[in-house]
Amino acid sequence: MRATYSDNLTTLKNSNMQSVMISNRFILVIVAFSVSFGLSLVPSWDFNKAFLTGVITAATIYTTALFIDKRRRNYEMFVLGSLRKRIKDMEGLKARVVREVNQIQEHHNLLYAESQQLQNQVAESRNQRDSLQRELRTFAGQKKQLETEISSLQTEINNLHNNQTELNNAFSVLTAEKRRLESNSNVSRAEIAQLQSQISQLQQEKQELESNLTLLGRLKPQLEEKLYELRITIQELEVETTQKNQLLIATKTERENIQVILNSSQTQIAEQKVELEQLQGQVSLLQEERDSLQNQVWELLQQLETFNPEPLADNSQEEDPELFPFSEIMETSAIIENSDVNTSENIPEEWAIFLENLPGYELQVLKAIVDQDNPNAAIKKIAEANITMPNLLIDSINERANDTIGELIINTDSESLEVYPENINHVKKMIAMHENLMARHGSSN
Repeated sequence: MRATYSDNLTTLKNSNMQSVMISNRFILVIVAFSVSFGLSLVPSWDFNKAFLTGVITAATIYTTALFIDKRRRNYEMFVLGSLRKRIKDMEGLKARVVREVNQIQEHHNLLYAESQQLQNQVAESRNQRDSLQRELRTFAGQKKQLETEISSLQTEINNLHNNQTELNNAFSVLTAEKRRLESNSNVSRAEIAQLQSQISQLQQEKQELESNLTLLGRLKPQLEEKLYELRITIQELEVETTQKNQLLIATKTERENIQVILNSSQTQIAEQKVELEQLQGQVSLLQEERDSLQNQVWELLQQLETFNPEPLADNSQEEDPELFPFSEIMETSAIIENSDVNTSENIPEEWAIFLENLPGYELQVLKAIVDQDNPNAAIKKIAEANITMPNLLIDSINERANDTIGELIINTDSESLEVYPENINHVKKMIAMHENLMARHGSSN
């Protein structure tokens, strides 16, 4: 009966623990599904993918919890089975002790019956009284032995009670383990709350990125307007280039007309050698003027992106080739001879191509880096005037230099921006050529 009662109590405890574990597993699955669904939904906002990820995570968590609970249940059943086996062994020992006590009691009863018989026989045989008394003394000694055995059995019973207290202590240890698991669940809830706070921070960062995108959207029309203005400027520069080409063609035709005039004067006035020599000198001056004009046109083509000069009136086609203005040619040659341009400032071909491809505002950036110790403020003003950023200007100059020259010219790794020492002379020559060309153009206008 005690065994059935203990079995019923064990089954009741197991059922209660199983219901609690099922509820805990259900709560854990819900929490895992919610967290996985939320974390998967935030980056891409794909509900199907987030739901599938949440289901997979929930199934994985449920299977893991089921496996852990099964192992713990097996361990508890193993401990309970060992305890039950020990209890059964103790109960068997107790039953054997009870049987031995009963046997001793029966033996005692038999001895008592025999003593009664002996007392009845005392009256019959007085002679056997002494022997019977000795036997009674021996029986009394056996009784004492039986009492000592009964006391030892009592101590064993006390040991059984101590074992029962140890079992109670084991049950208290199991309850403490249960409390520890509950504390672990509280820790997991705290971690879930921390994950929710991280999700809120990610949402704030998303809002900041959206605000940055709107700001870029506002800047886009200004950039498109600036691009349109640059296209119009390029078209005007192309028109100016065609005009310069026409001027060069007219100059060539005038030179050919002068050559015809010189040939006719040689056939007509053979005796005037002095005048012929003067004409030859004028022809050489015209050739030098042609070369200088070609150089100027080439430099103008290089600087088309840096300035927008006013179109010059091309009246050379209306002039009479027989009335070529020799005085103006002499004045122009004198101006060229008296110019401040130093021929030592010539730069290699790749640097000339680099100067041709370099916009005016980027050349201003190079000038600020060369002339100033801390050019950041000047570069920032240039970038704001052209609706860009200083870093983009520096990167654009280095990219153009790398494409044409084959190396970078601005060192961005130092504390302040600077031109590499091996390139600074070429950069200064570029800036001087540009300034001389601008000054010459202004004086000609």
